[in-house]
Amino acid sequence: MITRQRLTAGLGVLLVALAVGLQPTGAAADETADDQDAPKVELVLDVSGSMRARDIDGGSRMAAAKQAFNEVLDATPEEVELGIRTLGANYRGDDRKTGCKDTEQLYPVGPLDRTDAKAAVATLTPTGWTPIGPALLKAAEDLEGGDGTRRIVLISDGEDTCAPLDPCEVARDIAAKGIHLTIDTLGLVPNAKIRAQLSCIAEATGGTYTSVQHTDELADRVGQLVDRAADPVVTPVAVEGAARCADAPQVQSGLYTDREKFGEHRWYRVDVLPGQELRASVSVAADRAVNRDYGVLLRAVTVHGREIVRGSEAGDGRTDVISTGLRYPKSERDGDDDTDGDGKPAAETVCLEVSNSYSAAPSVKTTPGLPVELTVDVVDAPDKASDVASFGLGRGWWLLGALVVTGFLAGVVWGWLSRWRVAVWRTN
Repeated sequence: MITRQRLTAGLGVLLVALAVGLQPTGAAADETADDQDAPKVELVLDVSGSMRARDIDGGSRMAAAKQAFNEVLDATPEEVELGIRTLGANYRGDDRKTGCKDTEQLYPVGPLDRTDAKAAVATLTPTGWTPIGPALLKAAEDLEGGDGTRRIVLISDGEDTCAPLDPCEVARDIAAKGIHLTIDTLGLVPNAKIRAQLSCIAEATGGTYTSVQHTDELADRVGQLVDRAADPVVTPVAVEGAARCADAPQVQSGLYTDREKFGEHRWYRVDVLPGQELRASVSVAADRAVNRDYGVLLRAVTVHGREIVRGSEAGDGRTDVISTGLRYPKSERDGDDDTDGDGKPAAETVCLEVSNSYSAAPSVKTTPGLPVELTVDVVDAPDKASDVASFGLGRGWWLLGALVVTGFLAGVVWGWLSRWRVAVWRTN
């Protein structure tokens, strides 16, 4: 019978064991991000007169933007330095030259004071012109300095009104500087001309374009982009998949980008040695309007066409990105009788197939293809010992196990001693 004293003692030692075992190992404790520059994001908001239109969930476009901004500001990661710039917020006149200079930094890029930032956003009133090009130039200057991630998120409901300073050319000039600044665009009106301009701006810098027509969609998408800025900076490598495995490009561990037509299949090849594990994932972005019912498939097959493993994901409704992944551990035994010219185990060539089932209405352009992001990682396959340590405790698991056993034994001894003392007390 387990007495209360024995249970209490056992639990006490177990809690101590957990506290000790969960302490970070020396290597983990030494890791720090102090030497990394903080990621920077500037939200660029169109405050031109057209933002008065009341066509988003029964309210004005400006009201939807303000609500979305408040939600995003509440959820912004602590490590992200965030700023806000406006365009068309101040000048009400008809002078084009003056209207095209109407852009200002509403909140400086830096550590976020949520109260101050919300108060600044609350003062905005739809006013003037739409100087997207000038605003992007100023925003790029706002984000200068440091080596961290830099991202501009542009929210607009109309075309730029300050040509010949073409905002698409401005974005290309920013990309040409090699400062690793990404511009993502969100359009509040499903208009073909607006979509074309905002898509061009995003594509010039490797960003994304999203059409949003509801407040919650706007808040979700801006929040995703702000969170993405906190991710480590990785420069993807452009690659062009082939129509069949035999002609596919060879890829190694890394991040790759490609374009895939609606309903297309693309192939890539990767070598996997015995004792290694192939981990791969793919994301296909819906950077334009797509029909409902869609999916993406990632398959690993042999050069002879036999399927090894697959990953798939499907959806029904609006989406921005759909992703899936797979893992393929190649056993050490697979290479016992298969060696290269040097007597070493030969690598197996694995063919990766990426396909999608997106479709679009006749009015939607199908070129260029949909953006594809492929991640490939070939690592030593985990053994049983490393599987146990995969929770991050490392060698602390051995100490944890020893302390748990010690705690159990201590509880048993304590229980018997308690029973003995009770028996002695009753006899006296």
